[in-house]
Amino acid sequence: MTDVALRLLRWAIHVTVCGLLAIAVIGVLREGRAGPAAGGVLLGILYAAGPVLQRRPVAGQVWLGLVTAGWLVLAVAAPPFVWVAFPLLFAYLHVLPLWGAMFGVAVLTSAAVIAAAWHAGELTTPLLVGPGVAAVVVTLLALACKELRAGE
Repeated sequence: MTDVALRLLRWAIHVTVCGLLAIAVIGVLREGRAGPAAGGVLLGILYAAGPVLQRRPVAGQVWLGLVTAGWLVLAVAAPPFVWVAFPLLFAYLHVLPLWGAMFGVAVLTSAAVIAAAWHAGELTTPLLVGPGVAAVVVTLLALACKELRAGE
């Protein structure tokens, strides 16, 4: 039973990444910005390679670095891409050892807050608190899933 729940959660994360990317790509296309839209499609293709590459530690870490770099470029280019960071936090917690994952989650969340504030022209309380809370929830959920998987 636990295996089914974990598989459903994994699929929900993938669907969330794809959905957020689709929303961002459509948004920048409506603004007539083909460059960021193409970048979003490329990021989606790169993200899709993750489940295969994550099985090998070094390949998984290289994949995560490339996905993060792609996300960062897009987050600077257009506001809708900023929010793709949050389902990516699960990848950090899945691919990296715990100490690296915690560092990565903190850096990625901080980068998302900075990018969102830069696009908004100011740092507001919701832009600071919302991503922080989301990072804590994602981290706790991912750690709980690891414990469930280890208990099987």
